[in-house]
Amino acid sequence: MDLHRRDFLDELLETPSPSGFETEGQRVWLDYVEEFADETRTDAYGNAVATYEGGAGPHIVFSGHADEIGYTVSSITDDGFVRIIPIGGSDPLVSRGTQIQILADDGPVNGVIGQTAIHLRDKDDDQSVPEIRAQHVDIGAEDDEQARDLIEVGDPATAATGVHDLAGSRLSARGLDNRVGVWVAAEALRLAKEREVDARICAVSTVQEELGLKGAEMVGFSLEPDAVIAVDVTHAADNPGYPDDWANDLELGNGPVVSRGTANHPELVTAVREAAEAEGLDVQLQATGQQTGTDADAFYTQRGGIPTLNLGIPNRYMHTPAEVVDTADLETAARVLAAMADREDEREYFGVTL
Repeated sequence: MDLHRRDFLDELLETPSPSGFETEGQRVWLDYVEEFADETRTDAYGNAVATYEGGAGPHIVFSGHADEIGYTVSSITDDGFVRIIPIGGSDPLVSRGTQIQILADDGPVNGVIGQTAIHLRDKDDDQSVPEIRAQHVDIGAEDDEQARDLIEVGDPATAATGVHDLAGSRLSARGLDNRVGVWVAAEALRLAKEREVDARICAVSTVQEELGLKGAEMVGFSLEPDAVIAVDVTHAADNPGYPDDWANDLELGNGPVVSRGTANHPELVTAVREAAEAEGLDVQLQATGQQTGTDADAFYTQRGGIPTLNLGIPNRYMHTPAEVVDTADLETAARVLAAMADREDEREYFGVTL
């Protein structure tokens, strides 16, 4: 990954963007896509759209979601500690002992989600994990007056972890779910323009996916696309902690993942696989028996049915403060999508033929 593209990814990852509070992250994304998009726009809730007006071909959307899981302040105790509730699917098993930043109006406030020292815990009860709403945050305040000078109820928070390079082209960070998706959407748009694709291509960065696909429901209706590719993380099985009863074949570094079944339209499945093969790019396959759990589930039921595909990026340790991906999979995903748009720019209809 060249330095400019990696700087963009790092800035996305370093900018907190919890669900419902995505504004700063969306600004980072817009600043990048404005370098090459013909037009950008946002809606009332902050969904961001960048458009390449390539020609008379189909209207194809590449989408990722901007938001991440986190916490929000629910109350402040008399002695200055903070109670929180989860934003999205935050995991109580990994939250205790985590450093966080509370995103207050006057700037971030550092805190720690308290964990009783191992020396003091009753080992008979050591397997019990309190729900997040029963955990507490220590911001160092002496009392509630000092705490309320710094934060207020409703302030969001995220884990205070950085971006760390691992071996090869792998990296670890919080919020890879789904900064990688919005990175791919932006890069696919740039590459489609570079290829002079004869079609209208939109890159979309949606909000509030972690709260129930809300942003995709908004823009799926307003954009009126002919086809949507929703890029999101998916579980990589290539690590010792992956459960056998969730078996799949997915590995980091073996390419993006084409999902098959349910929301995933067979014409788009074929189009993406054929584009990858023509370009000599590797993709992996994943079965979807009920739902994808991504924005694809919202897009495909809009406007009487929009042909949609979920393209996955293999991810280890999802919804923890230390997710892991291989950046080679991101680059391959963007190239595959641009190639698919190029090959399909004369298609008039993505629907099935009966």
